[in-house]
Amino acid sequence: MRTSELNKLLQQIKLNDKDAIDSIFQAYSKRLYHFALAYLKTEGDSKDVVQDVFINFWNNRNSLKEDTNLEAYLFTITKNSVISIFRKKITEKEYLKHLRETAIFQYAENDEQYDYERLSLKIKELIDQLPEQRKLVFKLSKEKGLSNKAIAEELNISVKTVEDHMTKARRFLKSQLTEYGIIALLFYELFV
Repeated sequence: MRTSELNKLLQQIKLNDKDAIDSIFQAYSKRLYHFALAYLKTEGDSKDVVQDVFINFWNNRNSLKEDTNLEAYLFTITKNSVISIFRKKITEKEYLKHLRETAIFQYAENDEQYDYERLSLKIKELIDQLPEQRKLVFKLSKEKGLSNKAIAEELNISVKTVEDHMTKARRFLKSQLTEYGIIALLFYELFV
């Protein structure tokens, strides 16, 4: 499009002539689109940029000077819109990263609490399934911290019997906790 034609269209746009902006859109939209696409790499964003360029152009039509280089003006608006999208995407990316990290941390924290409570409850249920004498020996050892000798004296049984009850109780608990995976076994080894 020649300079004289562009100047005439620019004057018509200042007079709110919508046909003039349509003519400029027809003349520049494809070039602006490809310019934006070269940087943004997505059709949707590039189409949005072109639309924003022409909305911005229309909204600022009265502040344009007579000698405005229309092509340079349109490409400058396009470049600024592309930069704005990049800034927005960087901010969104950082925000999403922050949200992801926060969500993962909170999930892990809640998940750990849930797992701890669930495993504690399961172990208590399993301990209640032990035969009475074995349950008593196990609780005296784990809950009261008594030694095998002290348990034997308190219950008036041999140390060997206490060891046998503890071995069988541990074996039973381990076998029942394997379905809960390695975390349950670690929990058992560390806390039971």
